[in-house]
Parts: sequence; C-alpha cells; structure tokens
Amino acid sequence: MARYVMVIDSEKCMNCKACIIACQQRNHVPYGLSRNWVHETDSKSSPCGFKFQPGACMHCDDPSCVRACPTGATWKGADGAVEIDRSRCIGCGSCIAACPYHARFRHPVTGTADKCDYCRTSTPGEVPACVAVCPVHCRIFGDADDPSSDVAKALASRKAVHVIPMNSGAKPTLTYLDATTPAALPEGETVSYPVDAMRPLAKGVTWVGGLVLAALTGTFVRQLIKSSEKEDEEIAAEKKGAAAEAKKEDNA
Repeated sequence: MARYVMVIDSEKCMNCKACIIACQQRNHVPYGLSRNWVHETDSKSSPCGFKFQPGACMHCDDPSCVRACPTGATWKGADGAVEIDRSRCIGCGSCIAACPYHARFRHPVTGTADKCDYCRTSTPGEVPACVAVCPVHCRIFGDADDPSSDVAKALASRKAVHVIPMNSGAKPTLTYLDATTPAALPEGETVSYPVDAMRPLAKGVTWVGGLVLAALTGTFVRQLIKSSEKEDEEIAAEKKGAAAEAKKEDNA
C-alpha cells in the first residue's frame, strides 16, 4: 500500500498563488475560500526579512478532526490521506473547530465540511493541482515508501521539519524541507468535551433516526390506505345513488 505525503520546499516559494487558484478552479471552491494557502513568515536568513510558507491540510496521523467527528464522516485512509464522506457529514462543524491548522471550512453550497483531499474527488489518479502548476516545484507529492519517488528522494536528502502548533499534539505528515517558521497558527486545538462525549452516541442517534423515519413512513402509508378506502366508499355511494335514480325512472 502506498503512503502518500506532500513535501514543501518553502525556500523556493515566491507567493505567486498559482497553487491556490489552481486548487480553487479544479475543486470548484467558492470565491473567498481556499483549501490551501501561502503564509508570510519572519526569516533572519532572508535578505528581505521574511519568506513564504505554503500549506494545506496536514493529513495528520491520529488527526483531531477524525476524533471530533460524531458521525464518522471523516477518516484517515491506509494510504495516508484524511478524507471526508460528504454523504455522512451533518455540517456540525466539530472537525472544523478541532483542526489546529484552520485547514477546514464549511462549504456554503453543500453545508458540509471541505478541505484538501489531494484532488481525489475532482481528478482521481492525478497529482494535486497545486503540485502540477507550481512554476518553481516547491510542492512535491508522491509515495513516501517508494524509494524512486521524488518525495522519498527529497526526504532522504534534506532535513524534514513538521509545523506543530503549541499544545495541539498534532502529528502532521505534510513535511517542510529545512527550517521553517510556523505562521498564523493557533496555540492549540479546540476539541470540546461535549463533542468527544457525543461521538459514541452517533450510532444510537442514527438508529433512533431510522426508527423515526420508519414511523413517518408507516404513517404516510396508513394515510394513503385511508384515502384510498375513502375514495372507494365515495365511488360506491355514487354508483348506488345512480342505480337508485335509474330505478325510479324505470318505475315512472
């Protein structure tokens, strides 16, 4: 099984924002929202005193968003990607609040959680749009367990750095090459106790919801039967009345 990761050489980034625009176009991200970003960070090594730090969903190991989701709509796949099943998402926002990287948002059209999925939904089997369009190749994507991949070669030849917000306990797989400074990141995740407590109840809620749906369906069917019986009675009464009128005319 492949283990897909993204590696970023932030020293190359020139903040052209091609990665952001390409992602928005390929994945139909609404205006004003984005699945990825480029932050500006302080840098003593840079002549201008700052540098750029591209980012996106970190596809963490033991992700807080997965722990926070009460319906199991988000999960960590065996190949390393954290994904969302939008048919199961109820739009509660728990995963959005739990992400220490602000990598998730609620889609204004569908009402469900949205984030980077390596462009699997839009173009499965292809490299992510952000990787494909980067003019300086600062984003690298591939199978980290394949020694011949560009990702594996980069990780083997350069120092790997993970950006971990303070007190978050995050285990990001998105990796930066050489030194990079965290930018615009909160101090910790915000998984609330009520969310953690509700998660075991999700199956029960689904079960109760199924009973309610069954009850409503039964009521609807009964109403249909009653309506049909009433119509039959009315038709029978009309026929009986017509027969009586015909008999009167014959007797006359």
